[in-house]
Amino acid sequence: MPQETLERRVRVIPATRPAIRPSGPRRSGKQRVAAYCRVSTDSEEQLNSYAAQMNYYTQKIEENPDWEMAGVFADEGITGTSLKKRAEFNRMIAACKRGRIDMILTKSASRFARNTVDCLKVIRELKARGIAVIFEKENINTLTESSEFLITLFSSFSQAESESMSLNIIPGVRQSMKEGNVPFQYSRTLGYRKGPDGKPEIDSEEAETVRLIYTRYLEGHSLGDIQRELVEKNIPTAEGIQGWSRQVIQNILTSEKYIGDGLRQKTYTTGPIGNKKVVKNNGELPMYYTKDHHPAIIPREIYYRVKEEMARRASKRKVMQKTGKTEQGKYSAKYALSELLICGECGTPYKRCTWARNGKKRIVWRCVSRLEFGTQYCHNSPTLDEDRLHRAIVAALNEYGAIRAEIKADVLELAELAQSGSEGGGVSLPELRRRLEALTVEQARLLDQILEDMGSEELNTQLQALADERQSVLDQITACQQDEEQRAIQASRQREMEEWLDQQPMCFTEYDNTLTRRFVEQVTVVDAGTIQVKIRDTDVEIEQHLC
Repeated sequence: MPQETLERRVRVIPATRPAIRPSGPRRSGKQRVAAYCRVSTDSEEQLNSYAAQMNYYTQKIEENPDWEMAGVFADEGITGTSLKKRAEFNRMIAACKRGRIDMILTKSASRFARNTVDCLKVIRELKARGIAVIFEKENINTLTESSEFLITLFSSFSQAESESMSLNIIPGVRQSMKEGNVPFQYSRTLGYRKGPDGKPEIDSEEAETVRLIYTRYLEGHSLGDIQRELVEKNIPTAEGIQGWSRQVIQNILTSEKYIGDGLRQKTYTTGPIGNKKVVKNNGELPMYYTKDHHPAIIPREIYYRVKEEMARRASKRKVMQKTGKTEQGKYSAKYALSELLICGECGTPYKRCTWARNGKKRIVWRCVSRLEFGTQYCHNSPTLDEDRLHRAIVAALNEYGAIRAEIKADVLELAELAQSGSEGGGVSLPELRRRLEALTVEQARLLDQILEDMGSEELNTQLQALADERQSVLDQITACQQDEEQRAIQASRQREMEEWLDQQPMCFTEYDNTLTRRFVEQVTVVDAGTIQVKIRDTDVEIEQHLC
């Protein structure tokens, strides 16, 4: 038999109460009404507006007999494009979720949120809880059917306005960068304070801490060593706390501000609305470098030496081949000889080892190749007692100090050569920069001509030639800057050596890691009883017997 088709009948049962009733305590049958207000800047005029808004909503809520005050929430001087930075707004939403608020009053969509997505997300969440938001300027109640379309419309206008304001500000900021203006965050920059003229001036006490950090690093100390020393001495950071970290010290060692310069647009923001993200500028946008903007704490050549030392530490090869997990070694500040002591037979570094026999410990240095591979690659490298090795290095430094009068003349001559650099040869750095500026202007002029005459092959050829020359000039500028840094580093080392020779006592009695690292370039193991000590930045190499 054919089955009968049943007719569906649906009866609508009308709702008699809100989907979600507020769960918080209510002292009466009145609606609990809160207000939200926000001003965009912290200027005096806007702060007056902020106070006026608070007074307005307080009076409005208290005058309505059907309403009960649930609080006035107000953010001042905070961006409207992100909800994360608006503490009072987030506190108000949390109160809504706890059932403490039935209605929110606010001036307009732009005061509530300039980000359309965030605005709709919050309103939908509140609407699901039966909580209305009243936008007075637009006359919108979010619990009505047409409210979402209108909110989308008005908040989109607000977002477009915010984006437009952001785009209008950017050219002014870029022009400020081009003019060499460098902002200072004094609360985060150790060593400087705002002077009476509004410009940065050196804070002598804090500057000593900066100099200490640079000195310790060039003496061979690690970031961890420096951090421990600063904490032990109770030296405060720029923010006045003892919260030193390795990253803070690294930032001080790499900041161009300490040589009196300023670099702008190291980072940039990916967008003005929503999820703002600050990212490192890796060439996506131009950067602006201002030289000699303010007084320097650190000499330029010392800053260059720190850069060189950082690069050297970062490029260390791993010493142990079998046990090493990466191709890059780890710098050790504990023993200077870990970097300086080299096997004369195979060229492999030596490693400090502890031997324990019959309850007695003996410190020795051994060739890493012999430790890992036996006699496969290195057949005759000797094991050296640390005490004998230290005495031999001290004797070599004393021998070098004894001939300081003869060496000093050579040092002075080398310092003069390093300082003079390449005088009289090649194109100077200022000339190259002037040529680059002229090429940039000419390139812009040609581009304008090409836009007017798109079919001109001759203009395109000229533009390509200009681009090639401009790249060549940029390469020359980079090379000149690197040469300038190297000459400054060399001159600094020679002056340091000269000062050491002047103050050198006739005889050292104890081995010192810092002294060895500063003035010894390499120690080569010749045989079980002989080493060769090469003095840094000189042609002097002293052969010394172990005793």
